[in-house]
Amino acid sequence: MFSDALRRDAARIGAHLDEVLAKEPDLPVIHGMRYAVSGGKRLRGFLVMEGARLHGVPEAQAIWPAAAIEAIHAYSLVHDDLPCMDDDDLRRGLPTVHRKWDDGTAVLVGDALQTLGFELVLDAACHADPVVRADLALSLARASGHRGMVLGQALDIQAETAETPLTLDQITELQAGKTGALIVWSAQAGARLAQSDLKPLTDYATALGLAFQIADDILDVEGDETTVGKAVGKDADRGKATFVSLLGLDGAKRRASDLVDAACDALSPYGARAQTLNEAAQFVISRDT
Repeated sequence: MFSDALRRDAARIGAHLDEVLAKEPDLPVIHGMRYAVSGGKRLRGFLVMEGARLHGVPEAQAIWPAAAIEAIHAYSLVHDDLPCMDDDDLRRGLPTVHRKWDDGTAVLVGDALQTLGFELVLDAACHADPVVRADLALSLARASGHRGMVLGQALDIQAETAETPLTLDQITELQAGKTGALIVWSAQAGARLAQSDLKPLTDYATALGLAFQIADDILDVEGDETTVGKAVGKDADRGKATFVSLLGLDGAKRRASDLVDAACDALSPYGARAQTLNEAAQFVISRDT
């Protein structure tokens, strides 16, 4: 069952990150790193673990890229929450890193988590073949950098000062980088470890990532701040173009549902073995956080 697998993998990934950081010095940046990677659904890490299971990759190997993507994701949130970006006070119901410490510490925490992600996928325990580890690191760099997540963030910042709101195609392109790129990498990681065909999980995660962002836009309208764990209604306050503003609430929900159907269809080569990933796709548009 998906919910059990998600909880189980989240606990394993958290324990692995705790172990990696356990022997580090007693410094604010280290405390901030531990704080930033604690909690959360760990959906991206779960996708790594489940993709690895589909391809017969041992958990002892899969845990390394799973922890890596959670470190990279946490770095992106720490920086995204800064006053110069989204200026958020809450993350997962707790003070953001720059509020708990200060802006400088938050910048360094994000920097350190980013480099930790690459350290983890390049560890020899991840895979015996250095070519496979290099492929994981190169693809992660592309997914998280100026071709992927950072590109999406840059387009998002640019849109805030644009004279005209973004079109649906432009928002889709933006979110394919900002949210989708790391989700796609997460789903691909197990196939990369197994040196197997990437296409089914790439197609799955491309649809899943867009559905995830549409669900986020819906939560910004319908969600409760206490449940969501961060401020809601900010997009509308800023007059920001979103899937909801362009498609309407019902239209956005239909689009997200269609994307989930497409994601599940992409898993057909795996048959019944992909049931947990099918359930994960349904979760993405039914979640309240």
